Amino acid sequence: MQSCCFRGFQWNGTPKGKTEPFPTSTNQAYVTGVNKDTAIMLVHDAFGWSFGNNRLLADHLAEEVNATVYLPDLFGGEVLPSDSLSDRSRWGDFDMDGFQKRNSRAIREPELFECAKHLRSQYKKVGAIGYCYGGWAVFRLAAKGHNLVDCVVAGHPSWVTRNDIDGVDVPTQILAPEIDHAYTDELKEHTWETLQKHSVPFDYQHFPGVEHACLVRGDPKRPGERDAMIRGKNAAVGWFKQYLHRY
Repeated sequence: MQSCCFRGFQWNGTPKGKTEPFPTSTNQAYVTGVNKDTAIMLVHDAFGWSFGNNRLLADHLAEEVNATVYLPDLFGGEVLPSDSLSDRSRWGDFDMDGFQKRNSRAIREPELFECAKHLRSQYKKVGAIGYCYGGWAVFRLAAKGHNLVDCVVAGHPSWVTRNDIDGVDVPTQILAPEIDHAYTDELKEHTWETLQKHSVPFDYQHFPGVEHACLVRGDPKRPGERDAMIRGKNAAVGWFKQYLHRY
């Protein structure tokens, strides 16, 4: 992850959901919504499952899509303090190299798949959305042969590889800020070309003038970031409505 993955703004608001074991007692998840047929897994960014912005986004998806949204802890209980968003002088206090090693793709992917398999066994339709760190995760869930999700949304994804993009086999929406050192121009172009060649339904949303992380940690007081946040949320809601409510 780049330094941009740890920048941003903390939103005001009180989450409406609850926490519960998921899928076993070794994991916890924030759960919001009451739909018994349709579920969405939100894979958190670097600030983890307890970060207020992630939970508020889960609430919006649950209400506007009409789905039960699960935001599982994929960092083994470890979280980055959200107040560091407004105090960059604290960044040097964190062992970022160790944090990334402890939460590498290889370590966390088995848990990710276990969570998705649990939802697949309980619901008729399952979607996944991931921002930043969660971006690579939804690409993996969307891979051919897994049959774990019916559609995905990736917002300014990090740690994504060309192989991840090559494997996508379900309807995919990309929310891509113009300025992004993690989801590079090369990866953006490869996504566009590859999904067309594979005849996968996809929607590529370009957000001019804004940076990586704006969709989950944007500043509501900055017009460009506020507009991007609203547009990004609405785009994801529309995508999930289209592909999760067709039985």
